[in-house]
Amino acid sequence: MRTKILAPVLALAAACLGGSVAEAADVRLYAMDCGRISLKDADMFADDGAYKGVPKSMVVPCYLIRHPKGDLVWDTGIPESTADKPASEGGEALTMKRKLTDQLKDLGLTPADIEYLSISHSHFDHIGNAGLFAGATWIVDPDEKAYAFRPEARKDAKGFAAYSALETARTIPVEGDALHDVFGDGSVQVVPTPGHTPGHTVLLVRLPEAGAVLLTGDMWHIAESRAARRVPRFNVDRTKTLASMDRIEALAAKEKARVIRQHVPEDFESLPKFPAALR
Repeated sequence: MRTKILAPVLALAAACLGGSVAEAADVRLYAMDCGRISLKDADMFADDGAYKGVPKSMVVPCYLIRHPKGDLVWDTGIPESTADKPASEGGEALTMKRKLTDQLKDLGLTPADIEYLSISHSHFDHIGNAGLFAGATWIVDPDEKAYAFRPEARKDAKGFAAYSALETARTIPVEGDALHDVFGDGSVQVVPTPGHTPGHTVLLVRLPEAGAVLLTGDMWHIAESRAARRVPRFNVDRTKTLASMDRIEALAAKEKARVIRQHVPEDFESLPKFPAALR
């Protein structure tokens, strides 16, 4: 009898609340390998000289977040041409095993199928294939868009060509300090974290099984930089960088979030190997 009474009550509750719950349950995070960077000297990544003369290897990831309301690509890696022709300049070597478009094909997707694009910031190893997604809606801090299309950036013809198509793309602005809720249910949020660049952002993804995950862009390039609060020499604003670090540490503690330092190989390798997803 009790079961019979409860059944319609539970059904009604599911009808009223089930939409957002069901959608949250379907959120998936895919981590794709979009290149590697080998450095003979990582000195640029700490303004205190901690990495002077120290060689480092970095992973360059791309992420796909699949949600019932659409697909979001977060960061696009180094240019796909690197897969055909590895590049080397100065003390930096770039390699790529598989193109981003080939990895998307594993899921039956093409760039034209992607509804949303968001990029932590506009450096070449994050925006290198962004032009492929010019048909998507670009979620971007207006300060970062202005930085990406400043006159100095346009002078780098090869680098600019990788994302120039975004200049006329549909955009949703991430303005002020508020988190931008991509799908309106709190599952995927863009977090303003200026300092590395004027409009650098971090992505917070709340997964139904794994819980909260923070994809931190270039907040920390090297594993040790997080605990030591090291600031790269080329960041545009040191004070804002440290404030953004504080913001992400507080958010990570509040959400009990898994923090992914995007260029750190062990963080990338801790995620399910593509095409498996974190849920």
